Amino acid sequence: MIHPFNNEDLRTNVITGIYFKTVFTPQGWEYDVSADIAADGTFSSLTQDNNPHDYPVVHFPVVPGIENIHSHAFQHAMAGLTEVQKNPVDNFWSWREMMYYFVNRISPEDMAAIASKLYLDFLKGGYTGVVEFHYVHNDPAGRRYDAPEELSLAILEAANATGIQLTHLPVYYAYSDFGGRPPNDGQRRFITSIDDYAHLVEALAGPCDKAGHVLGVAPHSLRAAAEDDLARLLDIRDQFAPLGPIHIHVAEQTKEVEDSIAFSGRRPVERLADLVNLDPRWCLVHATHMTDDEAAMVARSGATVGLCPLTEANLGDGFFNAPAYFDHGGHVGIGSDSNVSTNVWAELQMLEYSQRLVRRQRNVLVSEKFPNVGNALHTLAGIGGARAAARKSGQIAPGYLANFVELSKETSAEMDRLPRNAILDHWVFATERRTVGDVYIAGRKVLDCGHHRDEERIVANFHAAIGRLSLDL
Repeated sequence: MIHPFNNEDLRTNVITGIYFKTVFTPQGWEYDVSADIAADGTFSSLTQDNNPHDYPVVHFPVVPGIENIHSHAFQHAMAGLTEVQKNPVDNFWSWREMMYYFVNRISPEDMAAIASKLYLDFLKGGYTGVVEFHYVHNDPAGRRYDAPEELSLAILEAANATGIQLTHLPVYYAYSDFGGRPPNDGQRRFITSIDDYAHLVEALAGPCDKAGHVLGVAPHSLRAAAEDDLARLLDIRDQFAPLGPIHIHVAEQTKEVEDSIAFSGRRPVERLADLVNLDPRWCLVHATHMTDDEAAMVARSGATVGLCPLTEANLGDGFFNAPAYFDHGGHVGIGSDSNVSTNVWAELQMLEYSQRLVRRQRNVLVSEKFPNVGNALHTLAGIGGARAAARKSGQIAPGYLANFVELSKETSAEMDRLPRNAILDHWVFATERRTVGDVYIAGRKVLDCGHHRDEERIVANFHAAIGRLSLDL
């Protein structure tokens, strides 16, 4: 059985303050800022001054850490192994068959090793928190482990080992398609009954609370969760994870939309809104194929949409309907989903470029406050990510977690010539090697000049796991 590492050291050694030479705040880029940090790891104040408290100085530009709002950790180990044609018309559904083959070989130890390496890479890629949409529950034969939370504990172990903040979403997955169709054999590791799911969430409440992680719930999709199950899932959330979010895959693929219409006469986003009260607790992952009316409805509800631009491109999902959604004040967070990329700035670049291709114009995702695309995108991802993760993060401001990332000194010579409002523009759109420096989470340093104290062990365990899997996809 996997046991999470003791996480007490991740709650200690919080610095009392730090001095930023250049920092991105909700007001924009600011210079020479003393940041006081409270014992709970939040910023208590930020003041422009000449460092009267002699705080440690961060010389290079600093940005808020971003929440990765959608990850399937195990898929990181198959990144790059599915880029070969197996079907005359490869698509999401043929990719899914390869994923089934892969997942049925992974042990709890493999899961912990893969997730640890992934979360280390997230820290190096601008993320300081992750929402793990975790649907692998059973052993390779489809049987429950003696401790049904076995594989979830492997995820907690990985978060504890790296220091990343975790929102853990055990996933309810019961059927293969709309109308409660029986699951197929490739899904045997995912399947759980509603009662067993309640026991799983209950079993995880204590370990998540002890380690300082957020626990939520996630019906996989309207394909995999019967409509009658949704009310019970919300009750489970209210009982065992009352502060946690609710995430669901919806309208990722056109086939899913067509199947939903055939089953209920309604598109999946419409049908979800028929069945539940969408509000800020909800995150709709992908929501790729929304009509203008659906986009406006979701935006007005206060729910967040979880976009995973590089996975959506990799799988051929399609383009998000950004104009209608943002015109109504919609919130989005950024995730990495299949983890073909672990860099938040690459995801943001893809998000902007996808909208440029759709509209055939430039500099699309900006705001009145932030006409520079890099600043606007980073702000958008910070606010939306915090909502989806149910964590007060994503901004360098009083009351928010002291989660921040130093941009590499290796590009400082280039940045010195830039107007300050162009720093993130350059980083997102013109920097190929985005190497981070120091990374802090809740006021505690987790990367020192881009290096993790346990990096060698984490990488070695990952390579050993890949060696055991030795797949030929």
